[in-house]
Amino acid sequence: MDLIPSFTVDHTKLVPGIYVSRIDTIGDQFATTFDIRMKTPNLEPVVHANAMHTIEHIIATFLRNDSEWKDKTIYWGPMGCLTGCYFIVKGKLKPQDVLDVMIRAFEFCANFEGEIPGADPVSCGNYIFQDLNMAKWEAKRYADLLKTNPCFEYVYK
Repeated sequence: MDLIPSFTVDHTKLVPGIYVSRIDTIGDQFATTFDIRMKTPNLEPVVHANAMHTIEHIIATFLRNDSEWKDKTIYWGPMGCLTGCYFIVKGKLKPQDVLDVMIRAFEFCANFEGEIPGADPVSCGNYIFQDLNMAKWEAKRYADLLKTNPCFEYVYK
């Protein structure tokens, strides 16, 4: 069985940043999948699953309410390895094109107060599986990284 392309990336060379994972063609349209890498694979502790679930809820809600990105966002969700998230958008884009919205999204998460969007038994299949405080800590850490090292040079090797 052939490996899927993301399993052919040398994860020992990845550092936190924003990568283009793939660009797909759908008819005459494009969809870009971004690897929003929050942790250095196999070296740093991963984002705890409860915190990642909270980040997913908050940032997915943010993106689908952002005036510029709500109609461009196809998907936002965690990687199974818990070292980051996938952000799938309409169009053929580069990391520079999503840097601002990623900073804003992670800052929104870092400063979030109140009830986690969709964290109730009607809206979520595991609504108590959340950790807002840790999500805020992880989001601040990643937003600060994006602001100081915008990751434009990062490419899969």
